Amino acid sequence: MLIAHRFTVSLAATLLLSFSASIFADEINYCGHEDHDSLELRAQAATRTFWRDDHATNPQNWKHVKILGFNDFHGQLQSRTLSGRPVGGAAVLAAYLQQEITASGQKAIMVHAGDHVGASPPISALLQDEPSISFLNMLANKSCAEYVDDVQEDSNEWQSESRCNLVGTLGNHEFDEGVAELQRLIHGGQHANGPFLEQPYRGARFPYINANVVDAKTNKPILPPYVILKINGERIAFIGAVLKETPTIVTPTGVAGVKFLDEADAINSYIPEIKKQGVRAIVVTIHQGTAQTSYSGPTQDSPYVLNGAIGDIVNRLDDEVDIVVSGHSHSFTNAMMPNQHGKQILVTQAFSASTAYAAIDVAIDPRSHDIVEKSAVVQTTWADAGSGLTPNPQVLALVTQAATQVAPLVNRLIGEATDAMTRSESTAGESVLGNFIADAQRVAMHTDFAFMNPGGIRADLDAGPVIWGELFTIQPFNNDLVKMDLTGAQIVQLLNQQWAGQPFARILKTSGLVYTWDANRPVGDRIVAVQTTAGVLLDPTALYSVTVNSFMAAGGDNFLVLPQGINRVVGPVDLDALVSYVQSLSQPFTVPALGRIQRLN
Repeated sequence: MLIAHRFTVSLAATLLLSFSASIFADEINYCGHEDHDSLELRAQAATRTFWRDDHATNPQNWKHVKILGFNDFHGQLQSRTLSGRPVGGAAVLAAYLQQEITASGQKAIMVHAGDHVGASPPISALLQDEPSISFLNMLANKSCAEYVDDVQEDSNEWQSESRCNLVGTLGNHEFDEGVAELQRLIHGGQHANGPFLEQPYRGARFPYINANVVDAKTNKPILPPYVILKINGERIAFIGAVLKETPTIVTPTGVAGVKFLDEADAINSYIPEIKKQGVRAIVVTIHQGTAQTSYSGPTQDSPYVLNGAIGDIVNRLDDEVDIVVSGHSHSFTNAMMPNQHGKQILVTQAFSASTAYAAIDVAIDPRSHDIVEKSAVVQTTWADAGSGLTPNPQVLALVTQAATQVAPLVNRLIGEATDAMTRSESTAGESVLGNFIADAQRVAMHTDFAFMNPGGIRADLDAGPVIWGELFTIQPFNNDLVKMDLTGAQIVQLLNQQWAGQPFARILKTSGLVYTWDANRPVGDRIVAVQTTAGVLLDPTALYSVTVNSFMAAGGDNFLVLPQGINRVVGPVDLDALVSYVQSLSQPFTVPALGRIQRLN
């Protein structure tokens, strides 16, 4: 265990783990998708997929390996609830993974597919997400730390094999605070606000890989693109990637100095040198995915065609790729998909936030060294059944210490809400919580209007007492508010950009204005009318003061008109503005009504 202190679990500290559990309600993806999650989908995800090479022989000689994939942990150290049942949390996830490792005879490798940190609850985020990395370090074996030390001493060492049992890759949220902080979190070093729990903080004691993010000047990968791990006498290559659209969903300062290459092209470019090393079993771990909505029957008889960007990536992957462990959409995938040549590739994704993992069973022919059989189930990590009844004690101690350290700030009472406010959108794209946040930002900056991006709203707000930790979980990014002036014509252009150049509609949450849009009108011209809440139509040539967060102000989420705004003034952090707004209201405060966005057709 590579953290500085021994931990003891006291009853009082353990009780801290339950503080305001409701704030960890089902999240929303930073891209704006709601989680696709239900008990029905969980059951469907747990239905085993299966494929076997019909030409393979001598199955009695095959070598069996377990690959355990998880994704989008987002610092979810504590359990949450799903349909009224406790689920997930680091200690519970660790218990399930350990049970799988033991059952496999220690022939298992764990893989995480990005967004392990970022958009995290305060128990992780207030400690710079270091506890979330320490959690993974507890899962990693001794060979992982040895491998990391070798890589740091020799930049070419990553091409050699290791008996490490854990590998991670980058998600878009790893870039939230910039490449330098990303590298510190992985490689170690004290943060300016540290030390936190680990003294000194040593970073990840397991390999991180990524093939498609390169230094803008040297064009060299910022991390090893792949790693070869040896398990049960066989070698398996793992290649990492992150969605190439990361710069559009991360503040520009977060991706300064790096370039994002096409995912499939970058992955495929390393296949020849991997094959030269005699490795034929190849797994891709990628932070890109989709929400699987339907599947039935054995996968070998009913290939599933994945939609969206991940479908195109899988379609173009080299025939040597056998398995894709994916993420990003906070849903599940458990299907065989043929690439463009008909190669059946197993693609998995295990929901998000520690609530599930993909248990992938693999058989390798020792003569060809290739994967000849593969199957998977996506297992929910219920905390009230199975392995969840005995959470990993070392991990639980880590979580307890983190909760104890942040509790005084997290539990501070801010106000009281008469009713719950959710991110759920009307058919027009409006949400009560979005309206509330936009109001808070407009009041903070004293502007005519305010606009809030939906992907920046990470949780719902329950009725009753409102504590600081709830508001942090709703807005964890620490974006500054930015006041600027836009013409009425530019505001209409901004609203039209909710569809133009977007992978899906990103409907902004507004304050100070009312508008109507028509779904039958062409993209780029869907706005029918815009007026102030007082009923005055916008003047295309007049200047209006507008508040947005710094992510949007820089053109994030493809709102490209905002960088053209003039007379900019930087204000408070968005969270501080929300806290101040709640405190300024008469208590208990009421929630805003809908009606700011109208939809035709």
